[in-house]
Amino acid sequence: MKPWLGLARAIDRINETVGRAVLWLVLAATLISAANALARYGLNLSSNAWLEIQWYLFGAIFLLAAGYTLKHNGHVRIDVLYGRRTPRAQAWIDLIGTIVALLPLCGLMVWLSWPGFVESWRSGEISPDAGGLIRWPVRLLIPLGFALLGLQGIAEAIKRIAVLRGALRLKPEQPVVEE
Repeated sequence: MKPWLGLARAIDRINETVGRAVLWLVLAATLISAANALARYGLNLSSNAWLEIQWYLFGAIFLLAAGYTLKHNGHVRIDVLYGRRTPRAQAWIDLIGTIVALLPLCGLMVWLSWPGFVESWRSGEISPDAGGLIRWPVRLLIPLGFALLGLQGIAEAIKRIAVLRGALRLKPEQPVVEE
């Protein structure tokens, strides 16, 4: 079980690093949005690129932080069922949900979105709007975000198996912790 937990810790570190970096994108999006509003309404200047970069940053924040959010147990779940269960039952619910729903969805999204990114990159796709940006970076966010989420799903499944085997404990309302 130790090698698997080592893999889970490595995945945790990746998503923790990405999640903390994404926090800076929130600041960047806020500053760009404010600057764009000031330029548009105060100086009567406008550019579609400023609007698109805000959209790109929002996409990056949402997609790249999904694994980080899962790591920190921040995703919504149905607490009326989950919250009343024992830690062992919660581990089973998490494990089954991860294997049946999360991992297949992440795999499907990576598989379906990758060709769109590759085609956008190969063709040099640019936004059709005047002053628009290149599109491949934002198209890359989809498979990358779902890959990070899927990896974190694998880490969480490993940790839930460890809980079920007695190697880790599950704290209520918190991520799994090592003993």
